[in-house]
Amino acid sequence: MAKKKIMIVDDDKVFLEELQELLDNAGYEVIGTEGRAPVAEIANSARPDLILLDLRMPEKSGFEVATELKQFNETADIPIIAMTGFYTMEERSFLMNFCGIKKCLKKPLSPLDVIKEIEWAMEE
Repeated sequence: MAKKKIMIVDDDKVFLEELQELLDNAGYEVIGTEGRAPVAEIANSARPDLILLDLRMPEKSGFEVATELKQFNETADIPIIAMTGFYTMEERSFLMNFCGIKKCLKKPLSPLDVIKEIEWAMEE
């Protein structure tokens, strides 16, 4: 059985590496990229099963990245789980609906919650 492929987009290199290790140990194939990378191009090429996306990044917000991903047929159906420690629940809810984000996890993340939410999003 092929491993499910998870793409992580976060501008915090240490956080990115830790989350990559967690998901790798959980049996996922992981593609990590910092927020400055051309996320839509990488997603189109890599075809991940799910994207974990930081909402607050300096170059381009996660909301902008999610909106870009939804514009292309090749990436529009990839489930996105946002991650943030900054926005209020009200702000997240409005912007998530606007951008097509399935779920938002609050940082700092619980490893078990991350795995549970990934499994939930890919079952839908």
